[in-house]
Amino acid sequence: MPEESVQPKEAQNGAKPLEQQLADAQAQVEQQRDAMLRALADAENARKRFQTEAANAQKYALERFAESLLPVMDSLEAALANQEASPQALRDGVQLTLRQLGQALEKARIQPIAPVPGERFDPYRHQAMAAVESDSDPNTVVATMQKGYQLHDRVLRPALVTVAKRGEGATAAVEKAGANPISDTDLD
Repeated sequence: MPEESVQPKEAQNGAKPLEQQLADAQAQVEQQRDAMLRALADAENARKRFQTEAANAQKYALERFAESLLPVMDSLEAALANQEASPQALRDGVQLTLRQLGQALEKARIQPIAPVPGERFDPYRHQAMAAVESDSDPNTVVATMQKGYQLHDRVLRPALVTVAKRGEGATAAVEKAGANPISDTDLD
């Protein structure tokens, strides 16, 4: 019988020997492992960079606002340094300083809440300090004691107001009619 050489079928068909396939697979695994480690390192670096940027943004968030307040501070210091200023000059200086402060607040998007008499009471923007009998409609502002302020749509400080309430005669008529005098149905 003629001797046949015993070779794996893959080698006979032109494929790589098993040892070569194993070496190739191990090399590919090593490349993928290296790529994965690089991706993890990149993600960790990005996370650290984001944390640093967020910390700096928080730390220096008021920088522009503070810069716009510096001229106000300068004006106040100049007014105090001038010992010989007349009352009218001091008043003019205070008005100028108030205008500068208003401009700084406006630049920072801080808007005043200054309800006018007759305006509807808004519990989200106003704080009722007193309720007085008035000829005005109930639940309307009679007077503003102190302006409030809001930043965009968030109230920083509500306006302090006096609110109109029904007079004694109106309250008695409501009670006789059987209505609830404490109802907030007429607020809207």
